[in-house]
Amino acid sequence: MKKAILVAALFGFGLPGLAQSDFAGAWAPLFHEDLPERIPGPELGDYMGFPINAAARLRADSYDADRISIVPEYQCRPHGGDYSMRGLSNMRVDAVLDPVTQQVVAWHTRMGFQEMERTIWMDDRPHPGELAQHTWQGFSTGTWQDNMLNIYTTHLKENYMRRNGLPRSDKATFTEHWVRHGNYLNVITVITDPAFLTEPLVRSQTWVLDPGQRMGRDICEYGQEVPKVRADYVPNHLPGTNAFLHEISDWYGLPYEITRGGAETLYPEYQKKIPQPEHPKQVCDRYCDCGMGANIACLLGPTQRREQGR
Repeated sequence: MKKAILVAALFGFGLPGLAQSDFAGAWAPLFHEDLPERIPGPELGDYMGFPINAAARLRADSYDADRISIVPEYQCRPHGGDYSMRGLSNMRVDAVLDPVTQQVVAWHTRMGFQEMERTIWMDDRPHPGELAQHTWQGFSTGTWQDNMLNIYTTHLKENYMRRNGLPRSDKATFTEHWVRHGNYLNVITVITDPAFLTEPLVRSQTWVLDPGQRMGRDICEYGQEVPKVRADYVPNHLPGTNAFLHEISDWYGLPYEITRGGAETLYPEYQKKIPQPEHPKQVCDRYCDCGMGANIACLLGPTQRREQGR
């Protein structure tokens, strides 16, 4: 082996990096993890398992989804680079090669949703300064650790961590760990946000290789869908006025306090502290079999599921 490497170095034969993986190709997300959150979307007021602080909770409580219909700036807003790895888009990965050495100098990703593109630099270049421009996809650099690609992203515009209003600030940084197992790509994501998180948020996602995938255009057009109260109106809930925050505890028979999130709710020990629910449920009637081979149930309402015998 040492002789082969020496010959390659002397005569310029290209050799791939030892124990490194090729991520180039078309990938489709699998939704066996956290399917109700990722397909129909999370419930309003569901902050369980998120290490949020009081500022994040206040921002999420004020969220009103009507702003997407009323405020043009929200209608075509892309996912941030961190949420893109979590969302519903297909992904294409291209290797950017040095024309002389044929070594990978960057990975380039393209997401189907809003045509977002990101470059993951592999040439040891430094991250920009603190005052440099922030973008939806941020600035990403990658390094190898055996066959795992570690990616570090900074300079992200403010966005969300969850589609129910949980915010992610422009102070956040984002780390990914990519590992390919044959036709499957496992991605562990870690968000650190000093503004809204008390500790890093760790999640995992899985992608499957989809060679027949052809990514087309995704064109978004602005259009006011609901009449505005006034020209500068942004739908919101003032503190203490959001009447929908108790829905999740009532639907699932949960104590309201655990739906408020916080680092403590991440850990198994918290189960011993959970109080009795205010309104216990005897029968499940909402998202009862999501992710168990009956994914259509996640797209139906409780009445439709009962009619189908679910």
